Amino acid sequence: MTALDGDGGTADTSGTPGTTVAVRRGGAHWITFFGIAAAVWILDQLAKAWLVGQLSPGEVMNVVGDLVRLIYSQNSGALFGLFRDNAVIFGIVSLAVIGLIVAYHGRAGRSQYLSIALGLLLGGALGNVTDRLRLGYVVDFVDIGVGDFRWYTFNVADAAISLAIVMLIGAAFIPAIGRLVERQSDG
Repeated sequence: MTALDGDGGTADTSGTPGTTVAVRRGGAHWITFFGIAAAVWILDQLAKAWLVGQLSPGEVMNVVGDLVRLIYSQNSGALFGLFRDNAVIFGIVSLAVIGLIVAYHGRAGRSQYLSIALGLLLGGALGNVTDRLRLGYVVDFVDIGVGDFRWYTFNVADAAISLAIVMLIGAAFIPAIGRLVERQSDG
């Protein structure tokens, strides 16, 4: 009997030639992937709802003096405010990207590390596309810097996307990182 393993390969399990039985030995970590994505999306939307309830557009709230502030910003463009007033187009493109993230996760194998990184990426993408399609802009609010030297204003979804990108780059340059938390085979 020949069994198909989780990587699409086969293994003889009984010594009887010509018999094939599908045996799945783990796969993508879907619960981790969707759980992290949902947590990021919920946290992002709750943070934005709280902020919109507290501040008017452009209003600033100091959190740690001038170093960390909250400012209600409406970003109708893409990354770092580029290409303003194209939120609907970016929303449609984001939906395609979301599909690609889910498809890639399904092909990524048994790496818990990749499931976490891709879950962060998916949650961030969902958080921002929700704003784009619902509001026509993304609510950004975290403002970090000193005096006139400020970083781009961002939100929880952006932070999750940035962390995911750092994790994916790390796995690309050091492949062993992606295998640190791989699911063990069932035998």
